[in-house]
Amino acid sequence: MRHRRQLALVHAAMFVVFIALLALPLLTGGGADADSQTVAVLARYAIWGLWFPLVFLSVIATGRSWCGILCPMGAASEWANRVGPHFAIPRWVQWPGTPIVSFILITIWAQTVGARDHALALAIVFGTTLAAAVLLGFFFGRRKRAWCRHMCPIGLLLGVYARIGAVDFRPKRPLAGGDRWRERNACPTMIDLRHKTESRHCIECFRCVSPKARGGLFVRLRAPGEEVANIRDHHPNLSEVLFVFMGTGASLGGFLWLALDSYQHLRQALGAFVIDRGWYWLGEPGPVWLMSVYPAQREVFRWFDFFLIGGYMLGWTAIVTAVLAAATAAAAWLAGRLGGDGTMRSRFVELGYQFLPVAMVSLLLGLGGELFRALAFFGLGPSAISMLKEALLAGGMVWSAAISLRLLERQQVAANRRWIAALPGIAGSIAVAAFWYPAIAAS
Repeated sequence: MRHRRQLALVHAAMFVVFIALLALPLLTGGGADADSQTVAVLARYAIWGLWFPLVFLSVIATGRSWCGILCPMGAASEWANRVGPHFAIPRWVQWPGTPIVSFILITIWAQTVGARDHALALAIVFGTTLAAAVLLGFFFGRRKRAWCRHMCPIGLLLGVYARIGAVDFRPKRPLAGGDRWRERNACPTMIDLRHKTESRHCIECFRCVSPKARGGLFVRLRAPGEEVANIRDHHPNLSEVLFVFMGTGASLGGFLWLALDSYQHLRQALGAFVIDRGWYWLGEPGPVWLMSVYPAQREVFRWFDFFLIGGYMLGWTAIVTAVLAAATAAAAWLAGRLGGDGTMRSRFVELGYQFLPVAMVSLLLGLGGELFRALAFFGLGPSAISMLKEALLAGGMVWSAAISLRLLERQQVAANRRWIAALPGIAGSIAVAAFWYPAIAAS
């Protein structure tokens, strides 16, 4: 709080670093010689091996602190907004499903374009996302971060999981009536500060914190998972629950198409079907900005690959969403039969949050492979790394089960009956762990 005026310098430095990570591999040849390959490898590791998993993991300790203190995209969006025309934020941007669609599209696009393996693809995906953040910030909102609140795919991911974090910004003089948002206040993500009840949209910029003032917000530490265990007091909503289900499925599909033989079997079967029908245009390469077309690296995707990868990931999105929705619905129905309060919908929404810990750990294991492989440099062998992953996964499942019991307690289900209503949720957590288990063995 004392140094918040200097945060602009931090944002500027991070912006320079971010642009350098995207541009240097291209300016040095894109991997054509040994030196440029070193630069490209370091850039990819900085983003996929350090930035993504560590920022994702940081929400448990510090919430969305990345967004308010370090993120170059959010800062660039706010800078652009200062000189823009300040148009009203469109309804389609405000729609709760917009960041869900944004996350799924970016996740699929990163896979088809090869963002993990190619410097040009990395620059295309992140450069386009940065441009979208700047453009949205330039046109819409009044000195605010419309991008961070309504559209950023990473912001939604970090925001939802910030609900289990240990940091809480709370109003000193709260008003009743539940969480809401408005543009005309100090918060860059448009939180109505005196009505603040949830952590999702708070980017921890500290602009609302003033220890000497009677109003404003103060910072408190809390037990991880406290907000989710008492979610009915913190603006639960169906869009977040659906994102937990769908985001987990999309990320799983992005991992499994590379890890399972089922994708190759499906590719061969559908490839024969396409050839039999004479749809030869599907065998042509597409544009490099849409799919991986790198002949020098012996990787050329065709339109067939583009549609198949996207369809495979969407298929896993549907499967995981259906499994978790069914488990949640069963738990909500049982809770009602066992004396739980509220409606079926309210119980469903509340109990959907029980999957946050196991889903978060699963994403970390599946998408943070580079970070775990780096543990080998500290003397950990493959078996030790696998045991660590198994322990993390088991811990996530236990944590989810504990939150389920706390949620059922708030729903007034009797103590001796809660375990019955918790069983479907436990089964759902086991399913998530089973879906992601190939990440345990991944080297």
